Amino acid sequence: MTYFCTMMRVYEEITPNNNVMKFICDETLTQGGIEFDKNSTASESPLAQVLLTVPFIQKIFITANFVAIEKIDAIEWSDVVEDLKEIINDHLEENAVLAPMKKAPISIYAEMTPNPAAMKFVSNTMLAPEIIEIKSRDKAAGVPLAVAIYKEYPFVEEVFIVDNYVSLTKNETEDWSLWAMDVRSFITHYLQAGGIVFDEFYEFTTEAPEHVVVKPQEEFSSVEQQIKSILDEYVQPAVANDGGNIELIEFDEETRTARMLLQGACSGCPSSTATLKNGIEGILKEMMPNVVDNVEAVNG
Repeated sequence: MTYFCTMMRVYEEITPNNNVMKFICDETLTQGGIEFDKNSTASESPLAQVLLTVPFIQKIFITANFVAIEKIDAIEWSDVVEDLKEIINDHLEENAVLAPMKKAPISIYAEMTPNPAAMKFVSNTMLAPEIIEIKSRDKAAGVPLAVAIYKEYPFVEEVFIVDNYVSLTKNETEDWSLWAMDVRSFITHYLQAGGIVFDEFYEFTTEAPEHVVVKPQEEFSSVEQQIKSILDEYVQPAVANDGGNIELIEFDEETRTARMLLQGACSGCPSSTATLKNGIEGILKEMMPNVVDNVEAVNG
């Protein structure tokens, strides 16, 4: 087979191994590295599929901006290097060095939370890098997923999105046992169709009740920073698992009280007060003796 090209975008580079030659390309091919040999199907690389049909080629390694080829001893590079450069160059021109990555199918599963009004819908893909908390449909601007959910399901009152899950809080007119699978299917189809979770310039902000001012973390005292670290390590994973979030509002050194903001499924949950008193308060008292005496919960 003869290969023709108008402009060479590939050049060879020798390596310490006489049987290995690097073919440097003028663009990045991949962030990782993939190795192929004669037993490989090479489905990830049209280029590798072609090169592996050449009898003297033993292995191929594609990474960064180069293709490394290992040959057998009986062949000299000077006899084959130009042909190999043309093969690689042609595949580079056709954007066929590596096959396009197949988009992983999106799956969603529904999960109960301690809050009977809230249901958690977990995705196998990341949805939001920071917390998105929407307390009413008139505040859903900038979050197309929330807009779509409010439009489809009038009984949904609050939408909480972070990491790989959506936590929805309903009103008393409907029961999750009747709607969980329908909502799961709706979110799955929305994301599979390429639906946007939040707009490009959406501002991630912590929504708190009007009478509550959440202290910026950069203004935390050393004690507040310590409380925050304990929450992040020992409390937050369990709270997130239940579809919620907990933020430190502030610590009052005079009353030794840590005020917490509850968000998502934790907000308004009947078991939240008991959980805080029996769990979080106990952890803070144990890990910060004579510093923290009380925990106060504020629903977001």
